[in-house]
Order: sequence, then structure tokens, then C-alpha cells
Amino acid sequence: MTTGAEELGAVVEAAHAAFEKARTADPFTRAAWLEAVATALDADADALVALAEQETHLTEARLRGELKRSTFQLRLFADEIRRGEHFDATIDHADPEWGMGPRPDLRRYNVPLGVVGVFGASNFPFAFSVMGGDSASALAAGCAVVHKAHDGHLQLALRTAEVVVAALDAAGAPSGLFALVTGRPAAEALVDHPMVKAIGFTGSTAGGRALFNRAAARPEPIPFFGELGGINAVFVTENAWSARRDEIVAGYAASFTLGMGQFCTKPGLLFVPGGHTDTVRTALNGALGGFAPAPLLSDRLHEGYAGAVGHLRGTHGVEVLVEGDFAEAPSPTVLRTSADAVRTDPSILRQEMFGPASLIVEYGDESELPALAGLLEGQLTTTLQAEAGDDVSDLAARLTDISGRVLWNGWPTGVTVSYAQHHGGPYPATSSNTTSVGTAAIRRFLRPVAYQSFPEGRLPEPVQDGNPWRVPQRVDGEWRRPAAVSASAAGGGQ
Repeated sequence: MTTGAEELGAVVEAAHAAFEKARTADPFTRAAWLEAVATALDADADALVALAEQETHLTEARLRGELKRSTFQLRLFADEIRRGEHFDATIDHADPEWGMGPRPDLRRYNVPLGVVGVFGASNFPFAFSVMGGDSASALAAGCAVVHKAHDGHLQLALRTAEVVVAALDAAGAPSGLFALVTGRPAAEALVDHPMVKAIGFTGSTAGGRALFNRAAARPEPIPFFGELGGINAVFVTENAWSARRDEIVAGYAASFTLGMGQFCTKPGLLFVPGGHTDTVRTALNGALGGFAPAPLLSDRLHEGYAGAVGHLRGTHGVEVLVEGDFAEAPSPTVLRTSADAVRTDPSILRQEMFGPASLIVEYGDESELPALAGLLEGQLTTTLQAEAGDDVSDLAARLTDISGRVLWNGWPTGVTVSYAQHHGGPYPATSSNTTSVGTAAIRRFLRPVAYQSFPEGRLPEPVQDGNPWRVPQRVDGEWRRPAAVSASAAGGGQ
């Protein structure tokens, strides 16, 4: 099935009408909607996971874990919006003695953007798809969502959307608050529609950039929050290599092959001291000995993976360290190059291989690492494998400049959903400075509005002096954090 342009228009208009009805819902009511969706998804888990297995080649254990992550995320967002911190409610009372001259009464808080178009990812059919992070955070912010299904798991998308819509209807949310559309014409029309006020996207750099450009070219440009991937470089100091070489190689092998290398946080680069090529090859072969290959998510991804690996291994200065293959269930490939080669041709460091392949870069001296890091484009993550006494301040500062999450003695695969999480990074990792994972993701779909000299009774609840929703308020420069209030007292929780 494909959504036609006329049908897409009707869906967006219905979403906008639902947004107008829901935009003033109190946090407890909105939280109850999110929790209703989480409960419904959990209840339909067996059928959803079975469909996902058929369409994605992913294992039942992986899919159940991913669905659990999605419903946990919905409940975490529900708790977050009950706290009310996302409103950033700020009150400046009128002050005739203000240092800039008499100050009028000013009240500012964050309001939802409107209808958000969300594009699902191929590699996470639950966590970054129909009710993944973008959809969940947009609903939590108070927006309506129109989701463009990914063709790689279409039947699962349709079933998930049915569950979500039914749960929202049963919880009393306005009809049309969430909807799903399919097909490329609908995708383009979704970005173009004047009632759509933002786009959330997880996918390839090429696809994301095309949508980003389209969103910017509208008569009314809109925000485009795109997570476009990255290489996720790992830097190993000389001391760490001497102390933990086998441990590091084993961790690297497990991380770049996790999920058949189809994670956006896969470590695609490993910088290690040179002069140990044969030892590294032996250690890698041992670490990969128990690897169980599986088919990639789709034929299109398999073709792209084979092309990317073939291109990089054919580049001057790059050689094969561990020979893999491009069978239906491919075995891992590890390539090797030198610091001299990447200084001559920095594009070597920018070739993403979406699958079970990675590149090792051998350096001559640790002092080279900050400059080598300077050759990298924006990253979702970078990692330091170092010892406690290592002076890596210059390198760490450089990694902070180019990445959204910097790890110490860990591996980047695995992105927990939490309050401090940041899943983003400088372009081309993402198209903005926001996160698509964690509670801060909600703020992407909000904008501030200030009210000047409004009567108390006409002010929105978060910036009233009476504070009926009991949200944190910054009043005349000082924070006031009321005790939590129950759903019944707030008048919500239907």
C-alpha cells in the first residue's frame, strides 16, 4: 500500500486538528496517553516480535529487548513530563527598579511545535521506528505525529501503528494525534506540507541530507532533526595497548560485529600503535572465532555494505587484515592502514561500512593522535582506551569538539535511555546540536513563547503565580520546585 498525496494531506490536517485539541492537555493527561501506548505494545509483544522476525532477520531476543527499550522509554518520558521541567517556566514580575529601567511583567515557557513528521529507521524496527525515540519524544512534547513507515519492515510498522492508534483512542486522546503513512510520494509531501512544523529522521547521510535540504527549501523552512550515522573512532594509547591489548581487541571485535555491524554507533575506526600487525591479526582471528554470521537487514543494505567495503579495500594504502566475505550471512572484514596514508588521503577515515567491517589505523607515536582526530568529520561517539596516568588532555579536547558522546575505556555500541544521555554530534553525525535519545530529546519539539503584561487568569498554567500544574518555575531569578502533585489533584490522568 502507498499513501497518495491527497490522502497524506487529509492525514496531516487531521493531525493538526488533534494537536489543536491536545495542546493544552495537562502533563498528567499526556503522560497517561504515553503509558497507555506502552501498555498496549507490551500486551501485543508476541505478535509484534513475530512480524519483526519475519521482516528483519533479527533474533527474537534482540527484538524483545528493543521493544522493552521502547516501552521503557515511553514510561520514562511520561515521568519526565509529569515533573514539568521541559516547560522551562520562567516568571519575571514587573519591577520599576530594574537596572535596565522599569521592567514589565514577563512570563516565558515552552510550547509544542505542532505536527511532526517522523521517518523510521531500518536497523531498529522498534527503538527508532513507529513508536521509537522521535515519535515518543514528539508526543511527550505535546505534538501530533505523522510517521512515515520504513519499507524494510512495512507489515510490522502497520501493526505497530494500529496498536498505538487504538491505545491513544482508548485513553481519550484526540483522534488523529498519531498516524502512519507509506511510500516515497507521501514522504516528500510530508516534508512539504505547510501544517508540518518539524521533521525527525534516522537513516543514511544521503537520504537525510536530501530531506534536510527539502525542509530548508520550503517557503516556511522547518527544523530537521536528523541522525545520519558516523564512524565512531576509538583511540588506544600506547600504555593501554601494552597493558590490555588482547582485552581491547576482544572488545573491539565484539562491538563492531554486534548486530552484524548495523548499529549507528559501531566502532568503524580503531587507532593503535604500529609495528604489531601480525599480532593484531592473530588476536582478531581468535576474537572472531566464535562469530555467528546472520543475514543483513535487507538486500539493499547488503549491496551497500559490499560496495563500501570494496571501495575502501581498493583505496591506496589500505590492505586486508582479516578477510571476510559477502555471503548472504557475511563474515567480518577488518582492514588496515597507516597514519601516513590517512594524512595523505583523509577520505579513508570517512567511509562508513554499514555491516560487520571496520578499519584499523596504525600510528607511529601517540603525539600524532590529536592531529589524526582532527582529520575526522563529526561523530556520534568517540572513545578513549587509556590508562589512569596517561596525559590525553589534548586528544580528549579534540574529541569533545567533534563528537556528541566521549567514552573512557568502553565501547560505543549500546545507547541507554536516560536523563544525561546525548545521542547526536556535529554534522554529518546529525543535522543539529540536539539528542535523539534520552529525556532531553523532548525539547527538540518545543519552542519558547513569552507573555508580557497578561492578566493572571489569561496566562497558561505553567506560568501562573498559582502554578496549578505544580511545575518548577524560575521566579525573579530564583528556582521554585513544588512538591509533586498527584494526577487527580492536577485534574488529569484520564
